[in-house]
Amino acid sequence: MKRLRWNCAPRFVAYSMQGVISVIPPVEQILSDLIRINTVNPPGNEFKVARYLQELFAAQGIDYEIIESEEGRANFMARIGTGTKKLLFLSHSDVVPAGEGWDFDPFGGEIAEGMVYGRGALDCKGLMAPQVYAFLQLAKEASSLNGMLVFAATADEERGGSYGVQYLLENCPEKIRADFVINEGGEGPRTINGRRVYFVQVGEKGTAWSKLQAAGHSCHGSVPTMGDNAVLKMTRALYALGDYKPKISLIPEVRLLLQELIRLKGLEEPLDETNVDALLDRFTDRGFAETLRAMTRMTVSPNTIAGGSKTNIVPDECAASVDIRILPGQDRDYVLSELQRFTGEDIAIEIGNYVAPTFSSAESDYYRLVAEATKEQAGAGALCLPHISPGATDSRYLRGAGIPAYGIGHMAEGSDPDLGATIHGRNERVDIDSLYFRADFLMTLARKYLC
Repeated sequence: MKRLRWNCAPRFVAYSMQGVISVIPPVEQILSDLIRINTVNPPGNEFKVARYLQELFAAQGIDYEIIESEEGRANFMARIGTGTKKLLFLSHSDVVPAGEGWDFDPFGGEIAEGMVYGRGALDCKGLMAPQVYAFLQLAKEASSLNGMLVFAATADEERGGSYGVQYLLENCPEKIRADFVINEGGEGPRTINGRRVYFVQVGEKGTAWSKLQAAGHSCHGSVPTMGDNAVLKMTRALYALGDYKPKISLIPEVRLLLQELIRLKGLEEPLDETNVDALLDRFTDRGFAETLRAMTRMTVSPNTIAGGSKTNIVPDECAASVDIRILPGQDRDYVLSELQRFTGEDIAIEIGNYVAPTFSSAESDYYRLVAEATKEQAGAGALCLPHISPGATDSRYLRGAGIPAYGIGHMAEGSDPDLGATIHGRNERVDIDSLYFRADFLMTLARKYLC
């Protein structure tokens, strides 16, 4: 073993292994092993995943790196091939808490009846395992690669990425920089009137989480008219926000997405900003329809409120937090102007967590390669469509650094479309066929770009 220290990170070590080549485990076994490593964030403990990956990669004689951003918070990276081209497979090691009410052990990694069960089976170890499997398979043909394939299993995505992708970009950006990236974030495929449709995430809405603050004047609750009730002020403001009708905005990729879906469903009305909602109301899959609806406008959701200290004291302050997601083309000033129209002058507004929307072009050779590899794997009749995600992934950091990133949620034909509802929920699981479908797609894409 050769151990090197670098200056880009306080706890960074690189290893070069010349191990005995061993059999690559099945992708479902890799996922099962990853699920059994509890990396609930917080605290994360992603170093445990890095050590597991170390054993797999070392057994194949593949050089790798473990970069610790903090004690126990590790990012694992490996590379094969040489040349100027560079493709990055990205996934994250941490998972959200399991919670109660599961029908099986969320960290048992059970393999049964063609499924793998447990927290992270879809988000995001269900992408990491196929990436690992594909990478290890491609390592056998590394000498034929006309470029470099990079694999990164990063920390802390579920809590903002400060110990993961953000840390790597700030401390050793050359290690994670690539021509383009394949990450999580794509909607799961659907079969619509016999046509299999796959979705590729090309962008993400931004966040503008805001704090609303109402001030009043306290007094004894038995004579409330002597005071100025801040809770009532806030209630009026939130009630007004409940009537907020955001402006519909169709960016070109979302317009294309909706037009194709409407065509597949046999709806004849031409799409424009005036009939988006009426058309989406005709979709029978409500979850899918609401996700599409969120891609067409800024969303505003007041989610917490706190005010007052005691039942017999009129409150002199009240605060509410509002989850706001914005489209490309919208910004902080737009959010403030929209909120102020409804909350009035009595409410102070502070945008405490602002992340601009990010976007990678669907009119690029990289996107076309992703679409071609998808069709090659799924069949010529498959349709590949771009979309933007209402939520956020680590891709936002990469796009912010000028690196195109594309999110996939590819699943095999015949997979249960309702599995996506288990992400961040109970009974998370994935079918084994989809794991191999993803791995085969990744290998196809890498060969198309690097061979």
